[in-house]
Amino acid sequence: MSDFAAMMLLGALLDVTIGWPNALFQRIGHPVTWLGALINGLEGRMNTGSHGRQIVSGSLLVGFCLLVTILPLWALLHWVEEGVVLVFLGAMLAWPWIAIRSMHQHVRDVAQPLSEGDLASARRAVSMIVGRDPELLDEHGVARAAIESLGENTSDGIFAPIFWGVVAGPAGIAGYKAVNTLDSMIGHRNARYEAFGKIAARLDDVLNWVPARLTGVVFALVSGPSMWRAFRVMSRDAPAHRSPNAGWPEGALAGALNIRLSGPRVYGDHRVEEPWLNGSAPDPVGGTVALALGHYRRAIVVLLLALFAIALL
Repeated sequence: MSDFAAMMLLGALLDVTIGWPNALFQRIGHPVTWLGALINGLEGRMNTGSHGRQIVSGSLLVGFCLLVTILPLWALLHWVEEGVVLVFLGAMLAWPWIAIRSMHQHVRDVAQPLSEGDLASARRAVSMIVGRDPELLDEHGVARAAIESLGENTSDGIFAPIFWGVVAGPAGIAGYKAVNTLDSMIGHRNARYEAFGKIAARLDDVLNWVPARLTGVVFALVSGPSMWRAFRVMSRDAPAHRSPNAGWPEGALAGALNIRLSGPRVYGDHRVEEPWLNGSAPDPVGGTVALALGHYRRAIVVLLLALFAIALL
C-alpha cells in the first residue's frame, strides 16, 4: 500500500503542477475520452431487447470496460520489479485519472465572472460542469450549481480515484474511473438507461460510499470555526439527498459556508423537487464560490499530506 500511495502522491503532484496539457489532449485525447468513445460505440449495439436482456447487456459492458482498463495496467506493472522505476511508472499511469487542477480551473471560471457581476459569462462557465439549463439560473442558482459540483466532483473526481489507487494501484484508479464514466454516460433513470445502466449506477454508488464520506469529513475538518456546523449539517441532511453519496461533501460545504444547497432544480423542461441541505441558511452569492474554492484547496493539501504519510509507512 505504501508504494501505491507514493504512486498516487506523485501522480497527484503531476496533475497539480501541469494538469493534462492541452497540446497532449489535442494530439492523443485523454483516457476518459477513449473510454467514452468505447462506451458510446458499444451502447448502441448492446442496449436492445427486453428489460432483463438490457440488464445482462449492461453488466457485460461494465465487465468489458473494466477488463480493458485494468488488465493492461496490471500486466505492465507486473513485469516491472519493485523500486523507484515501479513507483515512477505507477505515477505516470495514475496521473491522467486525477482531476485536481481541472476541477479548480472549471469552478474558478465560474467564480471570477460571477463575483464581477457578469452573469452571462458565469452561466456559460457553469454549463461546462452541470446538466441544468444555465439560462434558468440567477446569481444564487449559478453559485449553488458551482459549489454543488465542486463538492460532488471533489469526491468522485479526486478522492475516490485516489482512494482506490491507494487500495489497488493504477489498476484500481483506472477501474474506478471506468465505472464512474459508465455511470455518467448510462447510469440515468430514464426509459433508455434504467435497465441497461442499472449495474453501472449501483457499482458506482458502492465504490463511492467510503470516499464520499471521507471527502465530507475532510471538508468539515478544514472549515475552521465552522467545523462543528459542517459536521452537524452533513450528518443531519446528507441521508435525505437524492444521491447516497453526493450529499456528504455537499452537506459539509453547506455547513462550512453557512449556505443552503441542493433543493428544487430544473433539467430541460422537468422540475425536480429535492430537499435542501442546510435549508434555513441563506443562498450563496458570487463571492461564496471563491470561498468554497478555498476549502477545496485546503482539502487537497490534507489529501496530499495523508498520501505522504501513508507512503512513508
